[in-house]
Amino acid sequence: MSNIATRHPNQLLRVVEGRMPFMGFETYYRIVGDKSDKAPLLLIHGGPGSTHNYFEVLDDLALTTGRQVISYDQLGCGESYVEGRPELWTLQTWEDELDALRRHLHLDRVHLLGQSWGGMLIIAYLIDRKPEGVESVILSSTLSSSALWSHEQQRLISFMPLDEQRAIAHAVATGNFEEPGYLRANEHYTALHADEITDDTPECFRRKKRFGTEAYVTAWGPNEYTPTGTLKDFDYTSRLCEIKQRSLVISGTNDECTPLIAKTMYDHIPHSRWELLDGARHMTFIDQTETYKNLLADWLATDGPSPDDA
Repeated sequence: MSNIATRHPNQLLRVVEGRMPFMGFETYYRIVGDKSDKAPLLLIHGGPGSTHNYFEVLDDLALTTGRQVISYDQLGCGESYVEGRPELWTLQTWEDELDALRRHLHLDRVHLLGQSWGGMLIIAYLIDRKPEGVESVILSSTLSSSALWSHEQQRLISFMPLDEQRAIAHAVATGNFEEPGYLRANEHYTALHADEITDDTPECFRRKKRFGTEAYVTAWGPNEYTPTGTLKDFDYTSRLCEIKQRSLVISGTNDECTPLIAKTMYDHIPHSRWELLDGARHMTFIDQTETYKNLLADWLATDGPSPDDA
């Protein structure tokens, strides 16, 4: 599949878009910047079923860090949209896709950043497959255990108005997620702990996208706090000690990834550091873009093998 090169709004940046054949479908990818001797940064979005769009706020890291910044739409969403294939939406599919993309783009050396579900994918990929060439990982507002995540979301819900708590509990108990009371409560929860689109929100986050609803519902569940899908038993906490790469855990004080969830990962990953951003929600790089970019630039200033490989 041929690549398409375009000029970024920042005229100093080159953007290449392409598609990789995968499982009879195509995976869309986007490369910002020119090749250099520095390991690229590969960004892995959340969901499952979201898209790369919001990561475009990090494009100028290609300039400030002198490396390519690569993102992609995972199978099932965005420019890689597929529906009517619920059997595809498993951890193995997306691990296979990540493996295939690294081979396709010759990412022999790479830094991996995963946000939310994207971080779950990185954790599983590192532990299940023990890949070579991963120089460091950034685990952004993610989790190592679906059960712990669900427990913490219920705790956050317990601070909401009583009528909203009841509406959420009723929806979960009945399986009816269409009632107006539940929809209002879920919107409030999202604004408190995930995101809220306003006129000041970056264009890439407001931009219309093709969300992978089937992938999300099948793999995760009906909402952020009720894992019922193929990932409902996801739990790598006891095996986080197997991650040997330098690891940066990032979360916000108002994040769905609560301090307990983030600290659990930090406590169990040997070569890890944890940055807690005051006031940030689940989209930490949207809420505090400049702080986030500076944090990444500092982290990426150290290229080279992980401590246990040195």
